[in-house]
Amino acid sequence: MAEAEAAKLPIIDLCSSDSISTANSIRQACVDYGFFYLVNHGVEEELLARVFEESRKFFSLPLAAKMNLLRKENRGYAPFYAENLDPSSRSKGDSKESFHIGPLEKSCLNQWPSQELLPSWRPTMESYYCKVLSAGKRLISLIALALNLDKDYFEKIGALDKPESFLRVLHYPGELGNSEEEIFGASAHSDYGMITLLVTDGVPGLQVCREKFNEPRTWENVIHRNGAFIVNIGDMMERWTNCLFRSTLHRVMPTGQERYSLAFFLEPNVECIVQCLESCCSESSPPRFAPIRCGDYLKERFRLTYGS
Repeated sequence: MAEAEAAKLPIIDLCSSDSISTANSIRQACVDYGFFYLVNHGVEEELLARVFEESRKFFSLPLAAKMNLLRKENRGYAPFYAENLDPSSRSKGDSKESFHIGPLEKSCLNQWPSQELLPSWRPTMESYYCKVLSAGKRLISLIALALNLDKDYFEKIGALDKPESFLRVLHYPGELGNSEEEIFGASAHSDYGMITLLVTDGVPGLQVCREKFNEPRTWENVIHRNGAFIVNIGDMMERWTNCLFRSTLHRVMPTGQERYSLAFFLEPNVECIVQCLESCCSESSPPRFAPIRCGDYLKERFRLTYGS
């Protein structure tokens, strides 16, 4: 297999004083790649370091302790191979384990490791969740401008009051053992929702494929940038924009090194209706998708990934 080239992703500054120029850059990034780097996002390096530290502590617990928190209501622990993001692949599942944290105001549904085991886990994760949600909301207002909408458009339609956002704490093992089949850390997929804000520990492995309908697929490596989030557009935003903004296929390839990452999925309120934006359709480009309730859309996508 040929060595993958590095993806030339644009860098978006969330603190830029020129919001029009930033919105134009975001538009270009979302039309061309569906991926970009986000800097000056307001999440402190020190907090990120603490989250990664807590993540390592959790995943190094004995399996029995982790299985006590087995995923339900899409929250809690998912063991290795529990998920296959690419239903067309014949692999036994993705070589990763993960922990899911949902909206904090529905905290009765979230599962937390016991304070005896991990005293700092919950406050650290809650603090990080709030910080990334805040950065995500600021970014969404720039995305609205990039779509020729008012910057508070998504607030006005109720997408961001009680958003259904999820934090996934991820661990990919270094050693895979011997296997005849090709193993993926995360098989090829596009994300389901509005936008994803990802940060990694710097270990490589993430690749993107710009043309998801072309065969054979061409993959490019996403290079780590210290302190930057990697942001990508999800299928729901692609649907909202009538395929103007692209939700890009991506995957994680094993590199022989252990890898940790944090993926924050910013999803709208479950009652929000996703329908083609007026600025994204015309007589020559009519809406391609029927309106759908956000909660129904996500539920169906999860069902396809995990089975019922």
